Amino acid sequence: MLTRILKRAAAAAALACAATLLPATTAHADPAPLAGFDISSWQGMPDFAAAKAAGATFAFVKDTAGVGYQNPNFLAQFRGAKAAGLLRGAYHYARPDKSTGAQQAAYFHDHDGKWFSDGMTLPPTLDMEDTDNVPPCYGLAPADMVAWIKDFSAEMARRSGHTPIIYTSTRWWRACTGDSPAFSRDHVLWLARYNTTMGELPGGWPAGFWQSGVTGPLPGNQDSFFGGIARLRALTAG
Repeated sequence: MLTRILKRAAAAAALACAATLLPATTAHADPAPLAGFDISSWQGMPDFAAAKAAGATFAFVKDTAGVGYQNPNFLAQFRGAKAAGLLRGAYHYARPDKSTGAQQAAYFHDHDGKWFSDGMTLPPTLDMEDTDNVPPCYGLAPADMVAWIKDFSAEMARRSGHTPIIYTSTRWWRACTGDSPAFSRDHVLWLARYNTTMGELPGGWPAGFWQSGVTGPLPGNQDSFFGGIARLRALTAG
């Protein structure tokens, strides 16, 4: 069932935006997206082995938020994904209204949101989205938001040796950064859009990861990666 779902999604995406999704060389090498998922504390301890058997290749796990939250299930989830043979990555939920980007990168890194030289760990991820009951874009002007993200990225790269993946939506990125292209050359995009196609991509990015739904055959949110297994594994090396 998962294979049929992914093939239908890949076909629809190719018809809608093939020119923007993949470099031509990648499209020839491996046009089919890879399946994955992302979880937080709410999912407890999923059956990672069953997810692997169902076709999952990777999993992202929420680690921290701001400078005061730590997922109590993080280590068990993070280790469980690796034990099942899934590439895994940790993500930090940004709160630009709480502290500097560098301070949050340090908090994330120090709580195990690190990069491990094990061939199984994806770069740390920065989750950029609005928070309920907080002003849109955390009250920051686009230039200030871009500066905050750069501050986080530079500190995370200094600590882990890796440029973070950035999770966001096209709507948020355009509203809160002015559709800045400042990160498209060296940060992989993880786009949030719950639909059958990715739609327009923000900030000059090519397709990377795509969160396409909140429910499905895999635990948690449903994700894909465009580029093939070789490119995905290359991310674990930097």
